[in-house]
Parts: sequence; structure tokens; C-alpha cells
Amino acid sequence: MTVLGPGSTRADLLSPEAVADPYPLLAELRQHDPVHWSERYRSWFVTRYADVDAALRDPRFSSDRIAPYRRARLDGPDTDPSVRAAFGVLEDWMVFKDPPDHTRLRRLLSRAFTPRAVERIRPRVAQTAAELLDELGPEADLIGEYAYPLTSSVVAELLGVPRADRHRFKDWSDRITGLVFGGMGDPDRHADGADGMAELTAYLADLVDGHEGDDLLTALIRARDEGDSLTHDEVVATGVLLLFAGHETTTNLIGNGILALLRHPSEAPDAAGTVDELLRWDGPAKTIARLMATDVELGGRTLRTGERVFLCPAAANRDPAVFADPDRFDVSRRPGRQLGFGIGLHYCLGAPLARLETSIAIPAALRRFPAMRLRDEPLSWHSVLLSRGLHHLPVHTR
Repeated sequence: MTVLGPGSTRADLLSPEAVADPYPLLAELRQHDPVHWSERYRSWFVTRYADVDAALRDPRFSSDRIAPYRRARLDGPDTDPSVRAAFGVLEDWMVFKDPPDHTRLRRLLSRAFTPRAVERIRPRVAQTAAELLDELGPEADLIGEYAYPLTSSVVAELLGVPRADRHRFKDWSDRITGLVFGGMGDPDRHADGADGMAELTAYLADLVDGHEGDDLLTALIRARDEGDSLTHDEVVATGVLLLFAGHETTTNLIGNGILALLRHPSEAPDAAGTVDELLRWDGPAKTIARLMATDVELGGRTLRTGERVFLCPAAANRDPAVFADPDRFDVSRRPGRQLGFGIGLHYCLGAPLARLETSIAIPAALRRFPAMRLRDEPLSWHSVLLSRGLHHLPVHTR
């Protein structure tokens, strides 16, 4: 295989081949150029486990990357106001903040996502999964008909969105995906994503006004009203974040996971290590974006202040220095070392909920339809840098 050098134009994670299967390219980068500068994306790509793990814990790799982008690219008079407004919402997301703002917002949300709090909704998750499985016909799309409606229903219920409105979030979410996850191959991603963001933000702003209930949105409103320095815009932006991130990643985890188990039928879908191995082997987090807050030496390279870095859990989770036979899917593998939920201050707040939903949804589907198999048609993956997920998962259920 040709050695990849700094700036190689072949190292494109959005090429059709890499979108379909990024792991050969990531392995080549990890072996030959583990701190790789991409001229195409004007960004660094970091692929070794030790480097990704260290960078995720290092505050010099800043999560505050939306505000600098807005100031540099979107404050001019020629910028579409709707795009500027959409990035204003993103700027208020907890995941795009460093301490102390990140600490304040995370503290407000953390009680809703403890393992104990999440465990209370187990019966509701199981009931929703069973109802959706009852509706599947002999041919089904397990993304659109199962994984997405399951995860979106759960997070919408937690937040307090009326049941009659929940079907509207699929379109909004699909349009925001390119804006958030780096669909750099789509020249219309900002305008289309901004329109979706505007509609979702307007919906939640209306919902916040006068909202009262036993739900997470009410808790955020009360925190604002009790002087916890949450602004109205932060309440709305946090609601958008929870509705989007609360189902998008888990939908992809369930879809990728069912695909992996259908392709490896000897593996038990309900083994103790299944979720960890699904996150490691083909998880939904392909890369995690950071912005350099200062110069850092890494792997013999100097990452300069202001440069963008893509830390690659998908590559780190198959690093042979950490995982034996890393390209083998094995649910009996010792769990706990994969970086699919991140690590450090920005460890995924919704990880307990994602684990619960995945541990229920996948075994339930495979038990209900033991003869389930893939349909003979090509799979289509989202062409984005940060996440890995299918547009559709077409199966024969019987």
C-alpha cells in the first residue's frame, strides 16, 4: 500500500470508498502518518489511540470552535442572516463550549442522565421498541421505521415534546446534520441546515413559553427562572441540542450495531460486552473536532494555535497497540477502553441513555425476527466527517 505523507490528497474521509468503509484508510494513516495534515480540509487528523486519548483530556484542544468560525467567516455583510442565526444557536450548545460555561450547562443537565435516572425509563423504552417491531412488515427499513422513531420518541418524551409533534423532527434533524457533522461535500449544507435550524428553534421557542410539566424542558426553564444564569436563548439552544444529539448518535449506533450482528450471526446480541464492542468496531463517532487554543507538539508535528483538529475515535478504537486483532468483531472482548463516547470533560452526557436504548433495541429486534437478513441492495452512508451512520438499513424481517 502506498505510504501516505503529510498533506496527501488521497487521505480523504469523504471519498466514496472511505464513506462506505473508512477503516482501511484510517489504518493506513495510523501506521504511516498518525498526525496527518490535510490540505483539502485545512485540518489535522489524529489517529493513534494514545494521541486521541490524550488530546480528548487536554484543554489545549478546545471545544470552542463555533464562535471563532462565526467571527471569522459569518460576521460579514454578505453572510445569509439565517446561516448566522443557525451558528448562533450552535454557539450556545454545551458541546461547543469550554469551562466555565461548559461546566455550568453540564451541571444543569447531568441529573437527568445519571444511570439511575435513565434506568427509570427502561419499561417505556422496551414498550416503544415492541410497538415499533409490531408494525414492521416483511420488508423494512430499520433506520426509518425502528431506530429513528425509537430514539426520537424517547428523547422527545424526556424533554416534554407533545407526542403529536414528534414526527416533525426527522426532517429538521436530517437538514441540521450537514451543518453539525461536517458534510463538507455538500455546498448547500449551510443554507439547508440553517432553514432546518430556524424551524426547530422557532418551534422550541414557542414550546418554552408557558411550558410546564414533569420533564427536562421544565427543569431548564426553572433553572433559568431561579437565577442560574441560563438565558432564554440557552434554554432553547439546549433543547435543540438534546433533541438532535439525543437521537442522532443513538440511531446510528443501533443501525450500525444491527448491521454488524447480521453480518456476524455467531455473535450474541445481548452479551455483556455487546454495546462496547459495537462502539469500538463501528461506532457512530468517526471523528471529534477540536480547535487548537495554543501551539502543541504531537507526534513530531506542531499543531498551531487556531488550527482545526479531527481526533479520530474510529481509528483509535482499532489501534493494534491497544486492541488485539482489532479488525475482528468480538462481543466477548474486554469492554471499557473504547473511545466511542469520548473521555474527559466532554464524555458523552447521554451515554447511559444510549447504552440503555441500544441494549434493549438490538436484542429485541433480533429476537422478534430470528430469520432477519439484509436485502440485496447497496447500503448508503451519510457523507459527513464527524459521524458514521446509514441513511437506510433495508432488511427482510421474515
